[in-house]
Amino acid sequence: MSEFVYLYRSGARATRSPEQAQQEMQRWMTWLKDLTDKGHIKDPGHPLERSGKLVTGKSRSVTDGPFAEAKDVVGGYTLVQANDLDQAVKLAAGCPIFEIADGTVEVRPVMRMG
Repeated sequence: MSEFVYLYRSGARATRSPEQAQQEMQRWMTWLKDLTDKGHIKDPGHPLERSGKLVTGKSRSVTDGPFAEAKDVVGGYTLVQANDLDQAVKLAAGCPIFEIADGTVEVRPVMRMG
């Protein structure tokens, strides 16, 4: 099996009630548990804070960030195992992020070093 990283991005979202947020979290937990039970989760990952620092260029200047468009900000990640990229994409299709306006999952193969 090969390893793939899922990078989660979501665009602008409507304000949710605490109940809606809880339902959304439950959908995520159910989806991740299903993938775990089938042997595809190598590391469930974590959500990422919206703040951070950006180190840039040869001078390694440090600024507040990220400053990408809101739709481009990575909100979290998961490390999965799949037979190939096609299977990894099919597994990603069940992600609850697609129930959110403009949600995306970027599926990236992990390059083996050495």
